Amino acid sequence: MWEILEHRRTWKQLDRLPLDILKRYEKWKDIVRISGPDALRLIKGFHDEALQGEWRGHRSSRLGHRFRVIYRVERGRVLVEVVSVTAHEYRKK
Repeated sequence: MWEILEHRRTWKQLDRLPLDILKRYEKWKDIVRISGPDALRLIKGFHDEALQGEWRGHRSSRLGHRFRVIYRVERGRVLVEVVSVTAHEYRKK
């Protein structure tokens, strides 16, 4: 069982998401919690990929055509930290 931590800024972002994206995010969390982030790569719709540049060490999964969830994995703690759920904006804040 994987633990998912959400950054406090993520809660504010979730309040502004469309309902269908919010439901997809909850499904994303269920998959990660039960099977781990490796299972996301098996589901083509998420287009899970490693990020580069400033975001090196983080991963991105597609929640819809516009929305992405950005997260990182800490293997030693069996932890997934959700950094951001945004409309395809990868600039670090």
